[in-house]
Amino acid sequence: MTIAVIDYGMGNLHSVAKALEHVGDERVTITRDARAIKGATRVVLPGQGAIRDCMGELERTQLKGLVNELLTDADKPLLGICVGQQMLMSHSEENGGVHCLDYLPGKVKRFDDTMTDDEGHRLKVPHMGWNRVDQHHMHPLWEGIATGERFYFVHSYFVSAENDAHVFGTTRYGHHQAHIATGRDAVFAVQFHPEKSAGVGLKLLENFVHWAP
Repeated sequence: MTIAVIDYGMGNLHSVAKALEHVGDERVTITRDARAIKGATRVVLPGQGAIRDCMGELERTQLKGLVNELLTDADKPLLGICVGQQMLMSHSEENGGVHCLDYLPGKVKRFDDTMTDDEGHRLKVPHMGWNRVDQHHMHPLWEGIATGERFYFVHSYFVSAENDAHVFGTTRYGHHQAHIATGRDAVFAVQFHPEKSAGVGLKLLENFVHWAP
């Protein structure tokens, strides 16, 4: 039983792997070997940095086709993290516009630099730090986690999914409601960093380790 963390050169690979090792008995491997990824019982798609670089590295390492194949495997759980969530959408506004994997219809948009809080103070972009996550639909990865718990974020861009059925969690920053947990079938993806989100983040990873779609 193995969890494969896809290594295409982008993402917080070792922290994610360590957190997964902490919560489960399955062996965790960081790899770009297609056979190892296909043979794993579950897969993590991380991502960090600019979307153009992430999509470019996925192409350069010849893993884009494999990821698309994994997304259609209804029996193999896949967890997207941070830009790994954004890559699942149709299109991102970042870097002048980038076509993504188009697994979930929707866009990745930038937070408005002119946003203020309720007291009129300017909100910073990127959105960095702890923020409340409201569970929009029930999902096995929310088991044992109360709606409204706080998770750790670092992002300037956020997902806006077209289909409400694909939205499992939201957070509000300024006047934007960001779809920070999305998915369908055996795929679940989050904008926040569960590996940096203390107990609730570890609980979500534990739920992923035991998830049987």
